[in-house]
Amino acid sequence: MLKNELILKNPLRRMGYESDDILNNGEFGAVMARAGVGKTAFLVQLALNSMLREKKVLHISLDDPVKKVSLWYKEVFSRITNHYHIQQSTQLWEMVLPHRFIMTFRVEGFSVPKLEERLTDLIEQKIFRPDAIIIDGVPFEDPIQQDLKDLKNLASQLSMQVWFTIRTHRHEEPGPDGTPSQLMQVADLFEVVIQLVPVGKHIQIKAFKGPGSSGDQTDLMLDPATMLIQDQT
Repeated sequence: MLKNELILKNPLRRMGYESDDILNNGEFGAVMARAGVGKTAFLVQLALNSMLREKKVLHISLDDPVKKVSLWYKEVFSRITNHYHIQQSTQLWEMVLPHRFIMTFRVEGFSVPKLEERLTDLIEQKIFRPDAIIIDGVPFEDPIQQDLKDLKNLASQLSMQVWFTIRTHRHEEPGPDGTPSQLMQVADLFEVVIQLVPVGKHIQIKAFKGPGSSGDQTDLMLDPATMLIQDQT
């Protein structure tokens, strides 16, 4: 009952996605924003929503150690349960925690073959088989088109969806259609792209590509104080 209560309150339903997963198996999604705007917090909330629905999430960080990522989850979960006045939050946390696995790489040590090797170890030993992967910290400034194609093939083979963070920069000029330079060469590999845009004291959550990107859905907000996803109202 507690899990269902939080699932039903998930504001992402307002963005026009047909399911809570947003992505289908084998598909790529990205959250774009400048540094410090809330990309990781947004993806942690996506992950927690999946975990509440008993989906398994592999969170890969290329910058932060396991302990820091784990604290992110605990802090965001605490803020969500406080916001919705959920009782027995400790019990609920212990129920969803087995659905998450954190893996770290150094940026220079990350590659699709290495990831495939680690994934194979986890799956074959029946330790963890993810339904979704979050990869936080990939340097999209580097030429990574082939790596992303290889990863997309792997995601399709293993029936997984993959989310990325993409750091944009204020001084960079976007393409003619507004596409950030980091995404120009690989945009065709992504089914969903969400942009976090600071507007005054607020952070707007805009669908850049995928459902809602044609302007037919209401934008959501990311509360700068709590980093929680909220309706604009």
